[in-house]
Amino acid sequence: MNRRSLALISTVALALTACAPLITQNPGGKISPANVHEMDGNSRVMLKGADVVAYWLPGGGFKQGNPAIKSTFENITFYFSSAENKALFDKEPAKYLPEFGGYCSNGIVYSIPWGGDADSFRMIDGKLYMFGGSGSRDAFLLEPQKNVALANKYWSEEISGSNALLHRTKRTTVAKVAHYKTGAELAAEVAKAKK
Repeated sequence: MNRRSLALISTVALALTACAPLITQNPGGKISPANVHEMDGNSRVMLKGADVVAYWLPGGGFKQGNPAIKSTFENITFYFSSAENKALFDKEPAKYLPEFGGYCSNGIVYSIPWGGDADSFRMIDGKLYMFGGSGSRDAFLLEPQKNVALANKYWSEEISGSNALLHRTKRTTVAKVAHYKTGAELAAEVAKAKK
């Protein structure tokens, strides 16, 4: 194979890889877009396989699910750490869903569906909110009621049902929200609040 053929194959492979979020994170259904990833032969696994039921149990928190114990809901695969957790989910799946498709709740405050780590979360008023890390969580919790309201507004008016990658690109480049703050600005606010 010559260099030109290899370059063409590499370019096509890169383009297809870049397009994967266009499809993967937009499963359709009631949970779309969603923080899902291709794993273990499953095309859309929520939160990289975190057990969404484990957060709700006494002493709950992040627990990695087992790909052998899974359910599908709204075109998304959910992993569980036990058959009991799977049974709870299967009985009432909507009860255990993270808000905003599992994306970072602080990102949704700025109309940006991005990130969301399974081990960075908070339960607020009986709902599960995911964050892209402790800095995002701490910034969100500076004004939780205000931020929940903003995130709900952007999710319902702009993000829900949209293409995550296209919407994220728009909101991080040409059409930032008026109250947009950089990560450094949010970190400074969190540091000031901790003094």
